[in-house]
Amino acid sequence: MKSLLSFKHGVHPPENKEITSGMKSRRFPFPKEIILPLSQHIGTPAKALVKVGDRVERGDVIAAAEGFISSAVHATAAGTVKSIELWPHPSGAMVPSIRITVDPNSTQMQRPRIVPRWQDVKEEDLSKEIAKAGIVGLGGAAFPSHVKLCPPKDQPIELLIINACECEPYLTSDHRTMLEQPHDVYEGIRIELKALGISRAVIGIECNKPDAIEMMEKTKPDDLDVEIQTLQVKYPQGAEKMLIKAVMDREVPSGGLPSAIGAMVQNVATTANVARVFKTGQPLIERIITVTGRGIRKPGNWVIPFGTKLRDVIEHCGGLTEDAEEIVFGGPMMGQGQANLDVPILKANGGILILSKDECKRQDIMPCIRCGKCLDACPIFLNPQLMGAMAKAERYEEMVEEAHLNDCMLCGCCSYVCPSNIPLSQLFIMSKTQLRKLAAS
Repeated sequence: MKSLLSFKHGVHPPENKEITSGMKSRRFPFPKEIILPLSQHIGTPAKALVKVGDRVERGDVIAAAEGFISSAVHATAAGTVKSIELWPHPSGAMVPSIRITVDPNSTQMQRPRIVPRWQDVKEEDLSKEIAKAGIVGLGGAAFPSHVKLCPPKDQPIELLIINACECEPYLTSDHRTMLEQPHDVYEGIRIELKALGISRAVIGIECNKPDAIEMMEKTKPDDLDVEIQTLQVKYPQGAEKMLIKAVMDREVPSGGLPSAIGAMVQNVATTANVARVFKTGQPLIERIITVTGRGIRKPGNWVIPFGTKLRDVIEHCGGLTEDAEEIVFGGPMMGQGQANLDVPILKANGGILILSKDECKRQDIMPCIRCGKCLDACPIFLNPQLMGAMAKAERYEEMVEEAHLNDCMLCGCCSYVCPSNIPLSQLFIMSKTQLRKLAAS
């Protein structure tokens, strides 16, 4: 039997996807108000275009991109701008946000828009149309998609890789996207291929999604050069560098971009939304989000408008169970714990995970025993034990120069396997934060 493609190292956490993988996505009701932070992406925050008292319709641009690496923000529901104020952000900070009171009498239909046929748009202009729609990477990083589709001239792209691995435990939103929107995925691939000026693509799917693999094979157009590549189930298979290694057997150089080795990776849900821009004129204002875990009474997959508050999602999903312990935006490996129920759902949120007490037992942190398990787990072949010791000693600059901290993608594999329960990944997050502060001072 031919072995499935993968990468070296990594871990195999329990998947727990059966909770929601068989549940079709349903439309979430519009809340009474939405909160739209001006920063929902990597790069410069958007600049507000509206003022208090303005009436906005669903899909209207309410904040413009500031610079090339930035992204526009659109109203996700019709209503009136109540305020522009600092509001709790999932990152833990207070950020400028547009607060909109939703009109309960609105049909929530977006304004009619003139949408160009992507076939008639020049290659170099496709990324501009995608930028207007506020499309960002929906795999978690929220990197503006139009930037990816404009690689450096001296780094031509050979292959477009569609990331459909969804390797994070519990999450199933990408899985449902393939089952429910396969034609949008393929149309998005056509558009991205034209923007990049290439003709070949590969869709990487882990083998624990046989129904998604079957659906993508069944709906694959005959005139499109795209291959469905089944991959081994392993975390973090969906990380950009790991996926490229598995599919192309090439390594992204330290400090470099995938374009340096001729690769471009786009998330499968991002790709489906690219198609929707030209199909209906709808910008990125909602997405399928998995609400799951043993701490929520009614788990499921929901199409949720961005800006919906966490408390509204929990209430609609039946509320928390009696033993609910922790709420995480994202999956258990790389997600962010939340301390405020008023934080809004953002573009990068592919899932809301509510863990029970049994799923997040607190354990004492013990001294490092130098067992080497973290070295065997790290997919980038770093030395997490050494970096952890440097972080505790606040030797942040040495972590970059000697231990290659900047190559760490904070996947959490080292923390997962550590028998001493040392929060290595959290130490590295803290170290990167401190380095940014030092650079800004």
